Amino acid sequence: MRCTHWRRVPLDLAREARQKSAAKYIDRAVQCQLSAHDEGEHFGLLTDACAYETALWLHWHGTDKAELVVLPDCPVAAPGPDGEGCCLFADHAKQHTWEDALEEVSCTS
Repeated sequence: MRCTHWRRVPLDLAREARQKSAAKYIDRAVQCQLSAHDEGEHFGLLTDACAYETALWLHWHGTDKAELVVLPDCPVAAPGPDGEGCCLFADHAKQHTWEDALEEVSCTS
């Protein structure tokens, strides 16, 4: 399950994000993409239209000021020949995004 924390993207950071990437549009608010957690650092994806194998993230901690960070993509993929890639950044905490999806699927019927 994904974190439920959201953060508005300050106008100055939205402008900076558009300048740093090829994206023409940046969301006004982002949800933390990490696995569910209450405290600690949060990371909301702004755009993956950056340099090869990187993405631009909004990083914040509690109510502290948010900042833009460019992070390398997580290189881990799900097991199997058609394994889905993780949509987070390298060295993120907890589960990969495809592991969260596996938890939501019920195998009992």
